[in-house]
Amino acid sequence: MIEDQIQIKMQHNYFNRLESLIGKDKLDILSNKSILIIGIGGVGSYVLESLARSNIGTIIIVDPDTIDETNINRQILALNSTIGKNKVDVAEERINDINPNCNIIKYNKYFNKETKDEILNNRIDFIIDSCDTIDSKKLIIREALEKNISFISCMGTANKLDSTKLEIVDIRKTINDPIARIIRKYVKDNNITKKIMVLSSKEVPISNGNILASNSFVPPVAGLLIGNYVINELIK
Repeated sequence: MIEDQIQIKMQHNYFNRLESLIGKDKLDILSNKSILIIGIGGVGSYVLESLARSNIGTIIIVDPDTIDETNINRQILALNSTIGKNKVDVAEERINDINPNCNIIKYNKYFNKETKDEILNNRIDFIIDSCDTIDSKKLIIREALEKNISFISCMGTANKLDSTKLEIVDIRKTINDPIARIIRKYVKDNNITKKIMVLSSKEVPISNGNILASNSFVPPVAGLLIGNYVINELIK
């Protein structure tokens, strides 16, 4: 009984500042939500961070990659001590250290036609697409719409230098984003009429040939904006 009381007190102390902002009822709502994040790189790792620090009860993470030294300039999971480790394993350890009450379900694999049924078999209240693969982005949109699951998709954050140009809009209102252009065509070709909310940048990409250049602020800000959007959608 004493241990239970201590645990309840600890859980409360983690989020007492958030509770003061949104109230206990909404804090409890967040603790009962299950969120799927597909891709935990430069954008997704900051989405994960913001959700874990917002009392989300279950977070499902999907990413097939290991941490590389080139990730250190922008990914919160990337440290010299984590190079070579699976991103989902590092993420699980970090989130357990932030909030042990958060249930992490991890998949060290791609989200594709072969894996989607296994991953989507979980209870999911919201899907966050922060992966790099165009085919996966299209598949996520299709599956989310068919299953009536709320979602948001991140467009391109590479080759951008101005985080103030980031915005969350319907895909049809995006400009200057090569990935968004492809997704707009997919939405149009498939006669999708529902809103498709995305995180996109109005900034004209900086040309770097075939190099996907990045920095320490645009992808993280994109991730935090998505976290902000999801939390507000869940409690509105």
